[in-house]
Amino acid sequence: MFFSRIRIRPDATYSPEFWKVATGPYQIHSMVWDLFADPEHQDRDFLYRVDIVNGRPVVYSVSQRRPVYMGNLWSVETKEYHPVLFAGQRLSFALRANPVRTRWTAPDGEGRRTQKRHDVVMDVKRAMRLDNGAVGASMAELVQNEGFRWLQERGAKNGYSVESHQVLAGAYRQHSFHQGSKNRLVSLSTIDFNGLLNVTDPDRFRTALMHGIGPAKGFGCGMMMVKPA
Repeated sequence: MFFSRIRIRPDATYSPEFWKVATGPYQIHSMVWDLFADPEHQDRDFLYRVDIVNGRPVVYSVSQRRPVYMGNLWSVETKEYHPVLFAGQRLSFALRANPVRTRWTAPDGEGRRTQKRHDVVMDVKRAMRLDNGAVGASMAELVQNEGFRWLQERGAKNGYSVESHQVLAGAYRQHSFHQGSKNRLVSLSTIDFNGLLNVTDPDRFRTALMHGIGPAKGFGCGMMMVKPA
């Protein structure tokens, strides 16, 4: 595996390419995908996240291949990434995820049902309104409680365990942008998780570090960054 940090070059504002990328999140998304474009690798084999540092985007990625960039806009730093993991290990982590719950819809006129994803925060908020006519908890409480519950539920499958007093869930955001030549509207929500975890299954956790946690991985979600606690 490879870990990369991708930053705007100091002189990038003089490049016409900069102003194409600077127009919105989908442009950065497209740039990241272009770094890993390869006809022999049709499936996505990388994760990434975008942070804004001093007003400029910084992209972090984990991938099975080195990113390839020949332009003069981005500075790409890449190193091999082989995390040493063991059961009981304690790690500090950061994760931007798209926490959702999947439910079956009611049957349509022909009795067909489909699965639909629901934002965990808005789903609970909606249920509270239906039950009580009002939302009793603050938005910050909903994000913390429902975000943590979602993260904890995925622990066994992904080889980690977490405790509520050691995880902060916040920075809840709803994103909407248009994708591709068909101008398809994409809407998703994100929560940033930061805290401590314990590795329970090194093999499963290593797989999670490579393949991500939760949906919307192609849009900058699911990549967990870790370091010794």
